[in-house]
Amino acid sequence: MSRKILVLGAGKSTSYLIDYFLDKSESENLKITIGDLHPITIPKSIQQHNNCSVITLDIFNDIERQSTIKKSDIVVSMLPARFHIKVAEDCLAFKKHLVTASYVSEDIKKLDKEAKDKNLIFMNEIGLDPGLDHMSAMEVIDRIREKGGKMLLFESFTGGLVAPESDDNLWNYKFTWNPRNVVVAGQGGAAKFIQEGTYKYIPYQKLFRRTEFLDIEGYGKFEAYANRDSLWYREAYGLESVLTLYRGTMRRVGFSKAWNMFVQLGMTDDSYTIENSEGMSYREFVNLFLPYSPTDSVELKLRHYLKIDQDDSVWGKLLELDLFNSNKLLSLKNATPAQGLQQILEASWTLKTNEKDMIVMYHKFGYELGGEKKQLDANMVVIGETKTHTAMAKTVGLPVAIATIQILNKKIITPGVQIPISKEVYEPILKELRTLGINFKEYRVPYLGYNPDSVAS
Repeated sequence: MSRKILVLGAGKSTSYLIDYFLDKSESENLKITIGDLHPITIPKSIQQHNNCSVITLDIFNDIERQSTIKKSDIVVSMLPARFHIKVAEDCLAFKKHLVTASYVSEDIKKLDKEAKDKNLIFMNEIGLDPGLDHMSAMEVIDRIREKGGKMLLFESFTGGLVAPESDDNLWNYKFTWNPRNVVVAGQGGAAKFIQEGTYKYIPYQKLFRRTEFLDIEGYGKFEAYANRDSLWYREAYGLESVLTLYRGTMRRVGFSKAWNMFVQLGMTDDSYTIENSEGMSYREFVNLFLPYSPTDSVELKLRHYLKIDQDDSVWGKLLELDLFNSNKLLSLKNATPAQGLQQILEASWTLKTNEKDMIVMYHKFGYELGGEKKQLDANMVVIGETKTHTAMAKTVGLPVAIATIQILNKKIITPGVQIPISKEVYEPILKELRTLGINFKEYRVPYLGYNPDSVAS
């Protein structure tokens, strides 16, 4: 009898996920149903596959959603995170396992006891970040502990970037994920971390001027700015006594300094709307955030306001985006500043059909073993294949897919709402990911602790 997998949502991150299920459909006796609001966008090769059914599904249609979930054995929700709770409640009602790549919400956490009582696995945070970061970190941390080591330092960084062969702009960046998440990154509170036993906080307006530098062999130098809350990982990873705990987002060197201009101008603000945004030129949009002058040009006002010299490299980055163009127009009604900026950036930073993205991840593990302080660094680089089969889709989708099969095959059996930090979960998944080209290189380096010289003031 076939095992039925329901995939909800067929967005950008699902290309490898769906391919994996279809490739395994004969050997694993799978029938895959893909439910999406706009199934016409799903490739014909998938729609016509013998072991796949594609249906139009509105997640807000309770009868259709519940009927479809009831027919499945396991549900993979690739919907926006805010919709997972509807799916999770249905999975409880009909006793179905659930897999998502999203952060565990407070609403989902509340379902833990009932999921355990019904012997259901609700696996969350099993994508890239969160996901691969959890699994790759815990594999090393558990190994250090098994040898009797005591963790002193953990730093982790991830970046969705453009591949070197497709890197053709001054920002060294193109969108490989949801552009909105890039534009509003870091907002909603100060970044929090621990440095050598001291709590540190970086307010949003300073975030992009406090960067740590990283080198990856064969790929050069990167920078990283702090994620919003690194402290959550103390409990999740059992690092309550660690002296340094820091997580960040990776970019190419120079990106953060330039991005900080948008932050200082107020262009990343998403809290109010611009009443006459539709039809506004890029130049008029920029001028909204600058002081009035009866004589100075928009360019001159901006340089004075941000103290940018004409030969500063960041000035070239602004010119490259066509920010001062009077003919290019915003098409959004009542746009927030962040939405207006996003539209401008998408015009320049969208991957073309033949271009590739790149995922980079970097971990630092500092520990004490036998009275000696040691450090192990590990990094991963994955290059995408096409605009649809991206490194982002690969590193998000494959862990989700492998976990789903592991649950169906009763290799993952611990019930409840969880993230992939136990050996039962991460060991087989990481083992298979290595065969699929997703692996970490490890390096022994001198223990330096948290190096303040590597952080820009």
